Amino acid sequence: MRHYILLILFAVCSVASAQTDRQYIREGNRLYRQKQFAKAEVLYRKAIAKNADNSQAVYNLGCALMMQQKDSAAVVQYQNAARLEPNKMRKAKVFHNAGVIFQNHKMYGDAIKAYEQSLRCNPKDNETRYNLALCKQLQKNNPQKNDNKQQQKKENKNDNESQDKQNQKQDKNSPDKQKQQEGQMSKDNVEQLLNAAIQNEKATQQRMKKAMQQPRKRNLQKNW
Repeated sequence: MRHYILLILFAVCSVASAQTDRQYIREGNRLYRQKQFAKAEVLYRKAIAKNADNSQAVYNLGCALMMQQKDSAAVVQYQNAARLEPNKMRKAKVFHNAGVIFQNHKMYGDAIKAYEQSLRCNPKDNETRYNLALCKQLQKNNPQKNDNKQQQKKENKNDNESQDKQNQKQDKNSPDKQKQQEGQMSKDNVEQLLNAAIQNEKATQQRMKKAMQQPRKRNLQKNW
């Protein structure tokens, strides 16, 4: 899985303010290629300050933030860029990158929506199509994982309740009675303890058997 890092450059414009935006973006792109993402972020913000409707500057800012792992801020900029960008191919990259962020944070529903929007703009993007299919599969498997966790918690709760009852039964013996029974254990108590141990062992084996039957999650989030 990869994200697009191709930065969008402006065509030469005659308007003075557009030339200023272009200068900031060109310098920011140079720093971005040098992996100086924080400095590039500053220059992209300056370009946006000159022209808040500059979709290229907004998109590039999102890329710089993403490379700094400022994912929440990057998503905001990608959303702004998608709103401003009229070009479908560029907009497809915006949605793709937003989808990558959501996918990395296991927000599969949001990732699916972003990838679907990206494919509407560019249906031929096989990388986005792959990520979309992967997220759908991960989302499908997620409820099963949650159900297994709940079942395991339920079994653990039952085991704890059984143990608590056993402890309460043992606590009922007064100190005097314990002295009288010291060194002695009735046949019934021995059988109860053995039965409890057998039940706990069976419960443990059942949990282990269920865990081994569950398919292991594949690490499919490979780099593109």
